Amino acid sequence: MARIVIIAPDFFNRPDYAMCLEAKGHKVIILNDIARAVDTVLTDPPDLLVLQKGLHMHLDSEVVQALKNNLQLALLPVILIISPRDITSGIDWSEYPVDDIICSQTAVDELMIRIDLALARKKRIGDNNPLTQLPGNTSILKSIQGVIDEGREAAVAYADIDSFKPFNDRYGFSRGDEVIRMLSRVLVNVIREQGGADGFVGHVGGDDFVFIVPLEKTESTCQEILKNFSALIPLFFDDADLEAGCFSSVDRQGNKKTFPLTSLSIAVIPCLPGSFSHFGEIAAAAAQLKKKVKAMSGNNFLVDRRTYGSDAS
Repeated sequence: MARIVIIAPDFFNRPDYAMCLEAKGHKVIILNDIARAVDTVLTDPPDLLVLQKGLHMHLDSEVVQALKNNLQLALLPVILIISPRDITSGIDWSEYPVDDIICSQTAVDELMIRIDLALARKKRIGDNNPLTQLPGNTSILKSIQGVIDEGREAAVAYADIDSFKPFNDRYGFSRGDEVIRMLSRVLVNVIREQGGADGFVGHVGGDDFVFIVPLEKTESTCQEILKNFSALIPLFFDDADLEAGCFSSVDRQGNKKTFPLTSLSIAVIPCLPGSFSHFGEIAAAAAQLKKKVKAMSGNNFLVDRRTYGSDAS
């Protein structure tokens, strides 16, 4: 079932609430220390957050906005507990981008229904990759199409790991999953730093990722990603393979071969106003460019210099 974190030092003090949730199989974590609560949510994200409005120093709205701006936690359902006075006076929802509300005087039956609904909604519309918790294909396509429709100048980049299947065959899927999680953390951290609110990271599946950054941040972003990946990937190889600078595995035909140490390739498609009309056009351009960058040895990124759309000659 679900892990539910509750930050409500004033309102969530009825034992029947927690007992009912636990009776349905949920793991309920009630935290009254705000700093510890925020650290818990960020380091070990729950399936649902229940948050009290009116926390000290406006921490309630700051917590919600930080979550919604987080590349990995933007789809975390947040239910806000409000008072009857809030219902009368109204709430500025731009400050509280939550998914649902519960009145502090709500009966336990209604609370259960609201929580069940929030979890069902997350399962229905969320497309996060289960391994990395990054947005999946639906969100990726919407984000790329959003760049096109808004006429933003952005770089849409496709990253994947070279010789990843042979790596899996050599070291096993468990270590391969660790590499994928490592890359996801690298991408999230760098894109957050370089792209801020305009950045996006999605996980297509396997070792394929997509990220979006402002166009002027293209080179610095790719360089930082490759630098971090290059520093971390040796941790996943045995010493003998590191010393040899290669490893033995089998190719897709089952033939034993020697492969260079796993590297990262990034194909970057600059998106300018009028250059594309549909996300499929960007995906097609990236597929062509990926073949070129993956043919290069080592960690590399390649920016498409071709001209598209209304600017094409």
